[in-house]
Amino acid sequence: MKIAILDAATLGSDLDLSVFDSLGEVFIYPTTSPDEMAKRVADADVLIVNKIRCNEETLSAAKHLRLICVAATGYDNIDIAYCRAKGIAVSNVIGYSTDSVAEVTVAMVLSLLTHLGEYNEYVKGGAYSANKAANAVSPFYHELRGKTWGIYGFGNIGKRVAAVAEAFGARVLVCKRTPASGYDCVSLDELCRASDILTVHTPLNAETRLSLNRERLAMMKKGSILVNVARGAVTDEGAVAEAVLSGHLGGFGCDVYAKEPLEAEHPYQALFDLPNVILTPHMAWGAREARERCADEIKQNIEAFLRGEERNRVDK
Repeated sequence: MKIAILDAATLGSDLDLSVFDSLGEVFIYPTTSPDEMAKRVADADVLIVNKIRCNEETLSAAKHLRLICVAATGYDNIDIAYCRAKGIAVSNVIGYSTDSVAEVTVAMVLSLLTHLGEYNEYVKGGAYSANKAANAVSPFYHELRGKTWGIYGFGNIGKRVAAVAEAFGARVLVCKRTPASGYDCVSLDELCRASDILTVHTPLNAETRLSLNRERLAMMKKGSILVNVARGAVTDEGAVAEAVLSGHLGGFGCDVYAKEPLEAEHPYQALFDLPNVILTPHMAWGAREARERCADEIKQNIEAFLRGEERNRVDK
């Protein structure tokens, strides 16, 4: 059996990919461009991909492909209908990055809320040493206790973030398809209107794409904080940039973008020098422990498939 890992660089250079050697002949490619896809998928029985797009155009040369393993929970880069029609199984990985993403989410919120970056620069830039005052409390900030923390999407990550928010004394509001027992569940419009902090954890699909649009961003409280660790295209990125630049949003943190990596003409380029903006390179999922769990889950998905079992299948 031939296994091709098509974008290994996204999994981190420290991750031991030899865990797959016992399953067959493994071909590891740091990156794969669209022009390289045909040759690399031609003889593969199994593909392991993270962000590579898998559809009729990129998979048409695959002669023996039986299984695509997505090294992520989201699989919007896979044309499931095409794979189903061709008899190609698709599996994802669930729950491996819950702690990692939740921790980065909370870190972004707390940093934006307390202006830690600005205070850090105040000291390291020399202003603190030059000042005769023993302390500084400007820019002014507020405690999290008593604030309303809105959570858009309430899977494993959203639930973990909710638990942390409640531990800090915040009121939690939830927007999800079906009511969540024990939580105040509201519409997306109401979530935007009521939240002091809004964090995004929803999958990208036809319903959620561009759901945080200009109109809903305008509903948010002036000075509120928005953090997106889900998918870039859940938001209207141009409208988000405008809301930050106008001062309507008081803080913005983002780890995901509609097209990755961030392009030179992306609207967020205008936010680079702002102290109330944190932009990270789609790293929230990637704590070492999370990536190790991901690799182990993929291995188990392949082993289950070879036994004729369905494990984490998303093509059914």
